[in-house]
Amino acid sequence: MIVFSNTTPFIALSSIGKLELLPALFDEIYVVDAVVAECAEGGRIIVPDLTRLSWIRVISSEVSEPHPLLLSLGHGEKHTINMAFKMKANYVVLDEKIGRNVAEYLGLVVTGTLGVLLKARQQKLIDSFTACALAMQAQGIRYNMNLLKKLAWHVGETL
Repeated sequence: MIVFSNTTPFIALSSIGKLELLPALFDEIYVVDAVVAECAEGGRIIVPDLTRLSWIRVISSEVSEPHPLLLSLGHGEKHTINMAFKMKANYVVLDEKIGRNVAEYLGLVVTGTLGVLLKARQQKLIDSFTACALAMQAQGIRYNMNLLKKLAWHVGETL
């Protein structure tokens, strides 16, 4: 299975100490070098060095003749979607709405950090979707509350 991830899911999951959910759900994740660089920039939330994680496959990315819709996206997002499209990825993990819309338009199957948490809850890898989502909110990772309520309901929880 080919799964790509952009930067934000690494930041969000790292913020609550749940980065290990990605390999538990997908075995390995492809990331473009631009995402590695963005994660390494550092910020309030520390993301481990992606190049040192055995379940990460870093690939070089060049966007030659990009789809016009990619031009409006951030650097890592643009390269992630481009390579996911080129490699016919099974999934791409993105949180940003515009990027998700572009990826879906290009025919990619998109999930996000909340989708990862939902799947992890369904597979009993975490005890509570709601607790994880609220913990990310407390760390400054923002999601629409109506979406959080809807997803919590899908796993029999309330928000």
